[in-house]
This record gives sequence, C-alpha cells and structure tokens, in this order.
Amino acid sequence: QVPLVESGGGLAQAGGSLRLSCAASGITSSTYAMGWFRSAPGKEREFVGAIKWSTGTTYYADAVKGRFTISKDNTKNTVYLQMNSLKAEDTAVYYCGVRSSFSYALTDARRYDNWGQGTQVTVSS
Repeated sequence: QVPLVESGGGLAQAGGSLRLSCAASGITSSTYAMGWFRSAPGKEREFVGAIKWSTGTTYYADAVKGRFTISKDNTKNTVYLQMNSLKAEDTAVYYCGVRSSFSYALTDARRYDNWGQGTQVTVSS
C-alpha cells in the first residue's frame, strides 16, 4: 500500500480559499490515479475530484467544478487540492485516496487501495 499523509485543512470564511496537500510515498508505475473525497456528518463519502497520475487529466464533481483545482508535483509525489470560493456546504473531512485499478469509475470510493488520515475543512458563513 502507498502511505498517504494529508495536510492543509483548517477554518476558512465563506468565499475564502484553502489548499490541501496529499503526500504519497511509494508512487509506482502501477499508480493509476489519486482522488479526493469528503465526508460530512451524516453523509456518505462523496467524490470531489481525481487526477490520473500518468497524464495529469483531472475530473471534478459538479458541486466543486470551477471552484476547486487538483494538481500534482511528480518530484514530490504530492497531490494538491486548491479550494477557492468556499461555501459552508464544503465543510467536511477531506480524504485523499490512491488506486492502481483503471477499472470502474474514479468516483467509486470502493476502488481506491488506500486512504490518508483525513483533514478537517470548516467553512464559516
């Protein structure tokens, strides 16, 4: 498994920005993608976005499209989630995940091999 360490969560005001990082030690040629998901109290883990490791192609949930941006630094094996124009409904614990399987949709959390510890994002309105 690829260990993942997240950082960057915290408190922001509505309309503000935060950037999350996910450092992955052990990225290999078999790594297919890394994704960001979030869990709010009483809700299931929700897909936020993902990036294919080899191509850098990104995908986003409709709820965050145009506000959030995923990028990666190959030299640091780190993926970033830049969150702008934050809304109260973005409040959640954010998790990054890594997957080697290219089967099934990137939105399917069950297909991810390992997860970070999660980082809390709280947006005040």
